[in-house]
Amino acid sequence: MVSPGTLLSGRYRLDERIATGGMGDVWRGTDETLGRTVAIKILLPALLEEPGFSERFRLEARTMATINHPGVVDIYDYGSDQQVAYLVMEYVEGDALSRTLARVGRLTPARTMALIAQAAEALEAAHLKGIVHRDVKPGNLLVRANGTLVLTDFGIARSAVASQLTAAGAVLGTASYLAPEQASGQTATTASDIYSLGVVAYQCLSGRRPFDGDNPIEIAMKHVRMTPPALPPDVPPAVRAIVERAMAKDPSARWPSAAIFAAASRQAAAVLSSEQSGRAASPSAPVSPVPYSPAPSSPGRPPVRPVTGSPVGTGVGTGVPQRVPGQPGQPMRPAARVSVPAGPAPVSPLGATGVATGPRTSPGYAAPQAPSSGGWRTFWMILLVFLAMAAIVAIAAFIGYTVTRNTTASGTAHTSTVTNVTRQANIWQADSARANLAETSAATAVRAIATDTAGSLVLAPTSEGRRTR
Repeated sequence: MVSPGTLLSGRYRLDERIATGGMGDVWRGTDETLGRTVAIKILLPALLEEPGFSERFRLEARTMATINHPGVVDIYDYGSDQQVAYLVMEYVEGDALSRTLARVGRLTPARTMALIAQAAEALEAAHLKGIVHRDVKPGNLLVRANGTLVLTDFGIARSAVASQLTAAGAVLGTASYLAPEQASGQTATTASDIYSLGVVAYQCLSGRRPFDGDNPIEIAMKHVRMTPPALPPDVPPAVRAIVERAMAKDPSARWPSAAIFAAASRQAAAVLSSEQSGRAASPSAPVSPVPYSPAPSSPGRPPVRPVTGSPVGTGVGTGVPQRVPGQPGQPMRPAARVSVPAGPAPVSPLGATGVATGPRTSPGYAAPQAPSSGGWRTFWMILLVFLAMAAIVAIAAFIGYTVTRNTTASGTAHTSTVTNVTRQANIWQADSARANLAETSAATAVRAIATDTAGSLVLAPTSEGRRTR
């Protein structure tokens, strides 16, 4: 038995058990030679007793070590010690998608498509090396804090070289995500991985697995014989078509390759993200790094909706907006939009998983949104600045006018005073001149009178004397 502190091959120390699966336990450990943290998968002892298992395990480990892709966990080493077979892998700091779904229930369609695109690209890298994973499920998809996904646990993967060592008819993989051909005992192919990833997408969008049962055999047979229930009505038609094609019963009707599946999913995620980028946040929308909420309607204009419907197998829609006319004599009715579950946003350690929880909203029409006030706020701010500047100019003009008027009035008063003084001086001079003239005239008259009187006095005796003679 292994326990914390066990040293494998004198190099790998087991620190803490972090996961348990059908193939064995996964431990967080330390590579004491390189001094780094690693993930160590300890296989079940019973597997070592199976004929040919050790050889198949060795071949698969070598093949997986050749995969160089950021979405596939790196394989560092493999070996056996003390009747224990182990696989040393990259230690991924993140949370399994299964834990997130168990905690929050659903993811938004945009976030689901983004994660599925990453997982499909990782599968394509493995398929190009001839490796079929055969156990794609949420527990084997780790999401880092930055939102990137890593595909792990290739413990039951089948390479083309080692396929002849797999027992015929053996069913490997979790029954809830098992492809119909696997459940029927046929050989798993790359199309089987695409089906399993489609089931993962179904669970992310609906919050449940497509089939449940009392035992794995019952669940596996439902994958073979039954059609899964329809996805919730708030899932966009384009996303619904992508998932339905991935889950087709006939392998030839599924996506031709994981790369094409990834491209379709990524395009759908881009369309959904572009639609929500111009929308105002709604209280009923899930809080997510890529929120999925209805777009606000402009006053006086009918809402628009993206044309995302496309037949199964044709990929995603074009996203071209369309107006939806109403009945004659009636106003334009709102276009049908997908709605998302309402409720408070959960707190997720993934940071960028974009989960959506809470009660489901009724399908059909989205809640009307108030137009954005950002444009009006900017308009009023500009108007207030303009009015303030106009008021300042008016006040400055008024002050200038008042100063000019006072200056002019003062100058006029001074001029009037000088003119009055000059006029008084002129009047005084004129009066003085008249007085002098009058005085001169009077003096002249007096002298004249005096002269005349003196003459009279002199002539009088002479006359009298003449008369006397």
